[in-house]
Parts: sequence; structure tokens; C-alpha cells
Amino acid sequence: MISVDRAQVMAYRIAALGLAERADVRAADLPVLDLGIQQYTPDSTQVALTARTSAEPADDRLAAVWAARGAPHLHRRSDLAALTTQLWPLTDADAAARIKSAQIPDAGALGSRAFTVTATAFREVVTAPIARGSASTEVSKRVPVALTYPCKGCRARHIASNVWQQAGLAGGVEVLSRGKDALLGPLPEAPPLPDANAGIDRLIATYLRFLGPAGPGEVAKYLGSSPAEIRKVWPAGLTEIHIDGRKAWLPEAEVPALRSARAVSGVRWLPGMDPLLQARDRDLLIPERAAQKEVWRSLGNPGVLLVGSEIVGVWRARLAGRKRVDLTVTAFNDLTATHRKQADEEAAQVARARGVPEATVTYE
Repeated sequence: MISVDRAQVMAYRIAALGLAERADVRAADLPVLDLGIQQYTPDSTQVALTARTSAEPADDRLAAVWAARGAPHLHRRSDLAALTTQLWPLTDADAAARIKSAQIPDAGALGSRAFTVTATAFREVVTAPIARGSASTEVSKRVPVALTYPCKGCRARHIASNVWQQAGLAGGVEVLSRGKDALLGPLPEAPPLPDANAGIDRLIATYLRFLGPAGPGEVAKYLGSSPAEIRKVWPAGLTEIHIDGRKAWLPEAEVPALRSARAVSGVRWLPGMDPLLQARDRDLLIPERAAQKEVWRSLGNPGVLLVGSEIVGVWRARLAGRKRVDLTVTAFNDLTATHRKQADEEAAQVARARGVPEATVTYE
């Protein structure tokens, strides 16, 4: 058993997630793609990538798919076959936990069958690029009524989004675009439909490698499962770590990196739902509750400003045509002149991600 404090854990995560030093490698070669990068807003993945590499964020080896919790993520195409079976429900109880919703109260009784019938419907419907709305209509016709809800606006029944998005990867679906013109397409050489989970231990170890030390509760929240289900498949090869007295775990191979982690001095602009923000021990990431409420909102999460190993504020962006991006920072506490200068210089990376020549920064 090893004891560490919060500062040591934050320094470890910053390094593990590729935020301590900007690399000079293509996007798909970044280690953080083992975990995936959530696509929260149209440009959020580009911002997350430019915070980590000096290379261009576009990389045809990456695909946007519905992954953990059914949220859209960038993943390597070469990893999708393994990821499909890793994300498949462990049991009927696990499936019920993942799709639990007041919108479809009877869906849990279907267990894993909810995933199987939805993924099968996707494979029948998404055989070429198709508008998301059209795909939803056709998939809804092919699944049990318990997975759908009545829509008063169009007087029809629609499949609940938490079900169909969590079954999308197994259904061989790629997210081609989002927003008003959202488009889905079939994954080239899609892996076969799973009949059981395989590799959940590797998926848990991946979470712990980037966002550990952590426990079954944090992993369960990340996957949308329950701690009881995750405890049943808790992997071997982990070391028990105490973080300011709280019990957590880390892969044995990562213990030297945890011991040697040191705080860095750089600044990074990170988007809402950046991999750093995916950790479910939010009290560790940001101890102040008021600041937590600014970072994780019910709607419209802002980006965060990272100074060294600490999240020190939030930011929002507005494009000024094709000329620049205007960034507005709300700091949790006063920023030093040095940190403001670093942030101003680093803002050029957000402009690069957004495809404009310059960025301006305003501090509220």
C-alpha cells in the first residue's frame, strides 16, 4: 500500500494525459487515444488535441463513434473491434443500469437484449450515410416498444437516445457529423455483433492508467454501470493507493510514474469534457464546490484553464468570422501576471484548433 496526496495524483494525471509537454506526433499516436476523447462541441476534440500535440488535429486514422456511456468519442479505427466487446454489457443487470431512465421505465427488464436488438436494427438501417433523424425513425420501428417513448411533437414513438447511442458501436455506426445536419454512416469493416463482454479488465485498467488512482465507484460512473457490477470484474495487477486516506487503485506498472510525478508550470486551454475532466472523483480534481458548479453544468459546460496541475478557471469562446476567436476567462482566483502572459501565448493553440489566425483573451 502506498500513500500519496492530491497534488501527487494531479501531477500524475497531467503527465499521463499528455498535458505536461506538447508532443510532436500525429493525433492517433497520442497515448490518450487509448482512452478516447469525447466530442462535446463541434471543435472540442480539436482543442483537446492541440493542447497535446503540435501536429494538425485531423487524422484519418481516427473515427467518431458512440463509446463510453453512449457519448461521442474520437477513437483509433484500429481499436474499435476491441472496444466494441469491452463496452458490451457484462450482465442483464449491468445492461439495465446503463439504460436506466424515467423516459423508458420498462426497458431494464430487457437486459442485454436491449443492446442486441438495437445494434441489429442499426446494421439493417445504416448501410450508407443517413441523416440521424431518418435513422432514428427506422431503428425505432425495429425495436421493442419498451425502448421507445411517445413524442407529442411528431405523434410518433422514438427510441430513447441513451439506448441507441450505447448500442451504436456494436451496431457498426460511425458518427459522420453532428448538429442540425447530423449524419451517421456504417463503419468500414465493422466488427461482428458481440454476444458477450470481453476485455472489460483492459478497459478498467485503461481508465486507471489515465485517471487513476481510482476505485470501482469512479469506473462505474464513467461507464454508466453500477459499482456492484464493476467490483465483480475488478482486474488483477493493481496496487492499492491511499490518497489522503481514501483507498484507490493503480496498475502496478504505473506506480513508478506516480511516485516520480512532479507539478509542471505550463498553461493549457482544455475544452469541456476533456479527458482530464472525465475523472469521476471531482472533489479531487477541483476541491472547491463553487468551482465545480462552474465546470460541470447541467447544460453547456465551458472549457477550463489549466495552470500547472491545477484547474484555475473556465473559459468560453466566440468566433469573430474567419479572422479570430475571442476567449473570455473567468478565473476562480486572481491569476498572476506570469500566468496571464502564458495563457495569452497558449491561446494561439485554440485559434489553431478553430482554424483561425489569431485569438484574443479577456479576463472577467
